[in-house]
Amino acid sequence: MDFTVWAIMDVPPGRAYEAVADPDQLGRHFTMGGAKGRMESGATVTWEFADFPGPFDVQVVEADAPRLIAFDWPHPTGKGSNRVTFRFEPLDGNRCKVSVTETGWSADPAGLGAAYGNCMGWSHMLAAMKAWLDHGIQLRPGMFR
Repeated sequence: MDFTVWAIMDVPPGRAYEAVADPDQLGRHFTMGGAKGRMESGATVTWEFADFPGPFDVQVVEADAPRLIAFDWPHPTGKGSNRVTFRFEPLDGNRCKVSVTETGWSADPAGLGAAYGNCMGWSHMLAAMKAWLDHGIQLRPGMFR
């Protein structure tokens, strides 16, 4: 089972890509507990959230600037991992569509519940990323704690 969420950013794909790949930028709109390591093919980076116990090791499978970042991270049940793929598609007017697909969910009640939670999380991440990239506003501080 998988899901995809997306949002349109008023920045070019390269800028949106860097907002995910660069740990300092990622910490401005998503990993409020911190991020360590750049998202590069074959790298292991660490993410920490204020709203979920961590830190988490993230295994970068592919990083192809400015179009794609794919990584594996721990499944919320603690069993196995899920694949997350970010795609950065150019649009007219120096804008881009950023989509996030997460695969690896089981179709049982626990898997569905975890998938719904992560779907909300990625949707919120994209909204916070848009507010930060387009307007310089940080939405996440204090939102979950």
